Amino acid sequence: MTKPGPGRMAGRVGLALSILVTLFLAADAGAKLAQLPQVLEATAQLGFPPGSVRGIGALLLAAVLLYAWPRTAVWGALLLTAYLGAAVAAHVRIGSPWLSHVFFPVYIALMAWAGLVLRRPDLAALLRVR
Repeated sequence: MTKPGPGRMAGRVGLALSILVTLFLAADAGAKLAQLPQVLEATAQLGFPPGSVRGIGALLLAAVLLYAWPRTAVWGALLLTAYLGAAVAAHVRIGSPWLSHVFFPVYIALMAWAGLVLRRPDLAALLRVR
């Protein structure tokens, strides 16, 4: 058995990161669509009306599906970045702790882009990432 080369290993790590991001955000979208009590409470604490939870969940699910599909993964990553940026803004607005709440969406967005760049060498070249 031969060892995988650096490009192949990067692709595997990228796929693993992308799967983790997809599963986490799909679960989040599912919880919003199911309108779980904890989700309704957390969304209300962020200042969003309870009636907006399903719409937010549907938008998140659409972005996750685009990210999961290889042909539309870049569009999905862009939409997820916008969604996660709004989460950062919402947490800053209510004064949430920075490391645990404000930066958490940033960590997820970085994982999503890292997974995509590691899977797609052409994208890495376009973004001039080594």
